Amino acid sequence: MSDDEDSDLADLFEGFDSRYVETGEAKLFCRIGGDGPPLLLLHGYPQCHVMWHKVAPALAERFTLVIPDLRGYGWSFVPRDEADHAQMSKRAMARDMVRLMEEIGHARFALAGHDRGGRVAYRLALDHPGRLTKLAVLDIVPTHTMWSELTSKLAMKTYHWMFLAQPEPLPETLIGPAARFYLETTIASWTKAKSIEAFDERAMEHYARAFVTPERLHAMCEDYRSGATCDFEHDMADVAAGNTIACPLLAIWGATGIPARSGDDVDSDPLSVWRRWADDVTGGPLDSGHFLAEEAPQETATALLDFLGR
Repeated sequence: MSDDEDSDLADLFEGFDSRYVETGEAKLFCRIGGDGPPLLLLHGYPQCHVMWHKVAPALAERFTLVIPDLRGYGWSFVPRDEADHAQMSKRAMARDMVRLMEEIGHARFALAGHDRGGRVAYRLALDHPGRLTKLAVLDIVPTHTMWSELTSKLAMKTYHWMFLAQPEPLPETLIGPAARFYLETTIASWTKAKSIEAFDERAMEHYARAFVTPERLHAMCEDYRSGATCDFEHDMADVAAGNTIACPLLAIWGATGIPARSGDDVDSDPLSVWRRWADDVTGGPLDSGHFLAEEAPQETATALLDFLGR
């Protein structure tokens, strides 16, 4: 999307700079604001950088925030397709983020990621050890766990993993004519209230714009195709090698969110899962659905500030 095409969308980050950053491989849009040590915030599906707008003011009091759109999302570039979908892999996105932060002067930084951004975040921690001071993941467990321990209950929560990963052009064709309906229905189904009432209408307009832009709708589907192939393979390689995340990790999730514990199986507890992947893990549930930063912004900001300030 060009600046002209999106000049009608509301600015939800008053006082923040807007910037396009060239990384050599990508051209990424980001918002930068606040004061203090660097904190990178990564969004998930089906959203863009705007999802952080409710928690950014509190975080900006203590951190310099860098809030980009991932490749293929928001206002960042859309990569050319590769046969193995690697152009939308979390490894490629993590590489983008390392180079983005280097370009604006930060070799080491803290990182919080929600949903797909959380997957980019833990991939960055594994692929680029030493870059992160601290890592927070919001409402996810690793991709390897999602695919290898999929239950019927989880499959119903996350049917989109299978649907969006179907070969082109099936999901693109089915979503395209009813893009707004699909977006709003999907978001509502993952909230605690089963509605979009917690979402700012201006933010929803940002999210909707991508869904009516064919190349971005395709990129989002490619994200999930990569999740079912390269991302899973990269996770399997780390499991086989015994690689773990060295920096402190905070895992928070919605009490009714996607990875919320169900039944009595301790392995379904997100903290138990993350302790297989990282050496220093804390966290717990918040009173929210999947979209913590918009459904429970105060609680989310407090959890992040408490963890990052230790």
